[in-house]
Amino acid sequence: MKVEKNNVITLKYSLRIPDTDGEMDMVEVVTEEDPMYFIQGVSGLPEGFENQIEGLVAGDTFDFTVEPEEGYGEFDPEAIVELSRQVFQMEDVDQEELLQIGNVIPMTNEDGERMHGQIVEVKDDVVVMNFNHPLAGKKMHFEGQIISIRPATAEEISHGHVHGEGGVHHH
Repeated sequence: MKVEKNNVITLKYSLRIPDTDGEMDMVEVVTEEDPMYFIQGVSGLPEGFENQIEGLVAGDTFDFTVEPEEGYGEFDPEAIVELSRQVFQMEDVDQEELLQIGNVIPMTNEDGERMHGQIVEVKDDVVVMNFNHPLAGKKMHFEGQIISIRPATAEEISHGHVHGEGGVHHH
């Protein structure tokens, strides 16, 4: 079996991105003991990642770089927004704790889409948030190995995620 659409892929990998000096920084490691499972074609992973592993078989290793345009896009300065502090006034929430620089807060936009914003700056009456993906504008270097491949079940395909081992357990 190969890595192709609607197959469940199990793999291990490491992800490095260049830091400000252009040195490669390890940002994520997924091991064989706790591997990643996903359905090729609906993984939510960058298109560039899926394209690179397409056609591999179990045991194959991979080592490639995904450019921003095939990854999480270029950094968008318009995704830095100022929001009124009132937006963050919720019952049972300590604003001081919530509004720390670097905190990532799930928000919903006007269209009801969920997005995550990171706090960049807190002023008296506004909070500056960055809605860019943390890896926007970054080259991503992946290295790893395909551990196993199996066909996804019809239910997994309709739900768009893996069930059973390594997957989402519905209760």
